[in-house]
Amino acid sequence: MAQTDLKRLERLCRAARPLVLIRTFEEDEALQLARDAAMATHGRLAVWTLLSGVYEGLVDPSTPEPDTLAPSKALEHLRASAGAPMACLIDMIEHLDEPRPRRAFRDLLSSMRARRGTIIMIDHATKVPEFVRSQAVEFEMSLPATDELEQIVRSTAKDLHQRSPLKIEVSKNNLGAMVRNLRGLTRRQAAEIIAEIALEDDTIDASDLDDIIRLKREAVSSAGLLDFVRAPTSMDDIGGLGRLKSWLAARRGAIDAAEEGELIDVPRGVLLLGVQGAGKSLCAKAIATAWQRPLMRMDVGALYDKYVGQTERRLRDTLHQAEMMSPVILWIDEIEKAFASAASTSNDGGLSRRMFGSLLTWMQEHRSGVFLVATANDIEALPPELLRKGRFDEIFFVDLPGDDARGAIFRIHLSKRHLDADRFDLPTLVEASAGFSGAEIEQAIISARHEARSKSEPVTTELLVTTMQQSPPLSVTMAERIAKLRAWSEGRCVPAE
Repeated sequence: MAQTDLKRLERLCRAARPLVLIRTFEEDEALQLARDAAMATHGRLAVWTLLSGVYEGLVDPSTPEPDTLAPSKALEHLRASAGAPMACLIDMIEHLDEPRPRRAFRDLLSSMRARRGTIIMIDHATKVPEFVRSQAVEFEMSLPATDELEQIVRSTAKDLHQRSPLKIEVSKNNLGAMVRNLRGLTRRQAAEIIAEIALEDDTIDASDLDDIIRLKREAVSSAGLLDFVRAPTSMDDIGGLGRLKSWLAARRGAIDAAEEGELIDVPRGVLLLGVQGAGKSLCAKAIATAWQRPLMRMDVGALYDKYVGQTERRLRDTLHQAEMMSPVILWIDEIEKAFASAASTSNDGGLSRRMFGSLLTWMQEHRSGVFLVATANDIEALPPELLRKGRFDEIFFVDLPGDDARGAIFRIHLSKRHLDADRFDLPTLVEASAGFSGAEIEQAIISARHEARSKSEPVTTELLVTTMQQSPPLSVTMAERIAKLRAWSEGRCVPAE
């Protein structure tokens, strides 16, 4: 448990703040924090849960007070008691919708204020009554820092080894990589992940790094705020994008130097504009691959909530979680759709504009190791504030791949499907695929394989050409729109290719 958390809570208790709200799923950790604060200040703590009733929180085991299971009865008991000046209420918020518990809670709050006591509420509720919010100090427990995570890895491995011998082969560099990949997780989550990878084969070594990322992805995805996206393991798996790759390579050194403590301006983000299907998503993955950083996608649509204020809070929580997981690549796909109403008068009560304003402020002021990648298809839908210098380091235009890039793309996707690229006439395929995106080339190969399999024939150059001729690319069906986008980008953006 972070000492700074304990000191902050102690300070609130000594200052006689009457109500502290800790919203978390880590109930055990929060309760221990409340106990430590009580030990350091008042020396007494009454705890209530729906199944236990009111009991002495610093005595183990403790006999519950009679007739205190019901929320209203418990609150009345705590108000009438001249004992503990600190009370910890666990999962009480949902009961405050009822008149009697609500009245009893208000009376208890007045009593605690008069005797300079403190109520600590530990809850996971997303909707907090206004009368609670107006009186409470919201206390956010910090996530473990690098040193603490390293200690968690060591202590967890030691405990497991004492129970059953483990084979531990972790170099200093591997330990550092493990700790980096555990950032952004709670203490419980980090310990559970280390235990799981260790007990899978009774070994902890460098091969567990990928498993840590996988398990972290599962843990974070369950929170519903950010989704991990698997990026290619090598830049060789990405065809084209030569200028973007050079830009990334030039800044890789700055990323590494900043992590080692050197005072240097760290890249903050890029905006990727371009033709739909031309590979903007692949560019985001290319950045994660080039810098060997986790790639996390923000689903802005999932942030919207029917309750007033909750949408903005979810956005703040998401950005904060990304900061705690840094260094990381944060990807916002089709940002113009996510904040479509921010550039015009809307009927959402100004929510989109407030959300967009919060994002812009964060982009301008954050100093964490979060590199933002935003992709967009429709430049006209973007608010002009987003394009101002200082928001992004660079704006790249992702066009359809050129001849050399299409040849590389054919080689990549043929090899992935165990087809020898040297058996094909690549110049003919490159010529036939003019105007095709990388995704369309991949789909043509997939379709040709299905066609060949149905006829028990091999995939040939001729079959691939026929397949492409039968399915016109987007550059043909949306030629006017693409031409307009290319004209706008001329002189305004850096070509990614």
